Amino acid sequence: MRILLLLLFVVGSITAQTPVKTESGELNGAGFKIFVPEDWNGNLVMYAHGYAFMGTPLQSEDPNFQDRMSLFLGKGFAVAASDYAYQGFALPQGVDDTEALRNYFTEKYGEPKQTIMAGHSMGGGVTLAMLENFGAHYDGGLALCPLSSRPYLQCRKEFDMYATFNGLFPGVVTSLTDIFDLEKPYEAQDPRKMVPRAQEITKAIIEKDSALGAAFAQRFDLKFQDLPFSLFFNENVLRDLAQKSGGNPFDNTNTVYSGFPNDWEVNQKAERLAATVDPGVIFSKYDRTGNINTPVVLMHTIYDQLIPPNYGVTNFENMVIDQGKTEFLSVYYTQGQGHCQFSPEETKMAFESLLGWLETGKKPIPGPVE
Repeated sequence: MRILLLLLFVVGSITAQTPVKTESGELNGAGFKIFVPEDWNGNLVMYAHGYAFMGTPLQSEDPNFQDRMSLFLGKGFAVAASDYAYQGFALPQGVDDTEALRNYFTEKYGEPKQTIMAGHSMGGGVTLAMLENFGAHYDGGLALCPLSSRPYLQCRKEFDMYATFNGLFPGVVTSLTDIFDLEKPYEAQDPRKMVPRAQEITKAIIEKDSALGAAFAQRFDLKFQDLPFSLFFNENVLRDLAQKSGGNPFDNTNTVYSGFPNDWEVNQKAERLAATVDPGVIFSKYDRTGNINTPVVLMHTIYDQLIPPNYGVTNFENMVIDQGKTEFLSVYYTQGQGHCQFSPEETKMAFESLLGWLETGKKPIPGPVE
């Protein structure tokens, strides 16, 4: 169940609930929640949530959502958060719906003294995209375990994992051919079945070749015990992308895979598919650029089974360097052993570090959080 934790992020210590005024509503088909503390300091956090399986409960329906925003509320910030108009891969929609909500908040409650964009996972990707495209409206950003690579690259990793796994372990998980077959009815896997399904996958891998399974997991920056969960999660992501793009946006007919115990065997056996739609259909809007002009604190765990550090930090850092904007980026890393597995204290430190940066103008020193 560890991957399902991406739907249950806690951004701060859950202490005595701060008295707040709560508003719920809908903008352009997207539900939203706004919390304004009684002692509101005039500042605002726009919060973006992570990837949610199609059909799972909405963020605004979570009775614990206010508690999960306690770090921000406890410091006197108002919080506004959109559900997005649809679930699954919704990074571009998340940007549009979050910006619409910010405009709504400003019109109703007045222009905040300070506006900070924050989010986890895909919501961290929304955070970075907001600052790249609407940065004039924000004073800073807090990107936690973010989807900070170009979205195509992150999702292509999931495609390549399936292509190579199906070549080495045929029949264990769904083929890419079936996943991208739009003639078959779309049905997301039930998250409640993740554990028993992961156990089935684990058993099949061990029966075929446990050593190869361990090496395969390592190739994709995974611990072996996390590989079945990642395969389960990634199947839902790929099925969702097939529906949203109207086909297959990936093409591995020219790909030469490497980093496996036997690269020749992998390339001979890998499942190969040609793209049937332009990847730009789903990935071009708000594609990552690294062109930030406002302070960003990015925090990542040292191990992440969904967004490894090279995808969650290095790729974005290189884009920021290429843009000549390193003065606006400070990266922390923790000893966390899973996607967004930060302690409340670590998240508090990252947020307070950003606030200190905005107050003093002095960029915090990046590095480990110990």
